Amino acid sequence: QVQLEESGGGLVQAGDSLRLSCAASGRALSSPAMAWFRQAAGKERDFVAAINWSGSDTDYSESVKGRFTISRDNTKNTVYLQMNSLKPEDTAVYYCYVKSDSMEYWGQGTRVTVSS
Repeated sequence: QVQLEESGGGLVQAGDSLRLSCAASGRALSSPAMAWFRQAAGKERDFVAAINWSGSDTDYSESVKGRFTISRDNTKNTVYLQMNSLKPEDTAVYYCYVKSDSMEYWGQGTRVTVSS
């Protein structure tokens, strides 16, 4: 089994920055791709950013491109999401996602609230 533990969420003002972390533990994963999704109240869960195993390839939703940066440290089995220039519309629960060997894993989520 694999456990994902997110951290770093909180309440900030518009224009502030936050860095989310997601640490994977449990059984060893084979070259996992890692990603972040978010779900605002009353809305579906949406893709935010993804990164491949080596970190050489990243992808972002249009709404966060240029403001958010995804990165990873494979020595720590951790993926990060640096969020700059936060906007009230970024308010959501952010979920870590890992895919490996056709298996998918989700974290419990960390809440980010951006006040105007």
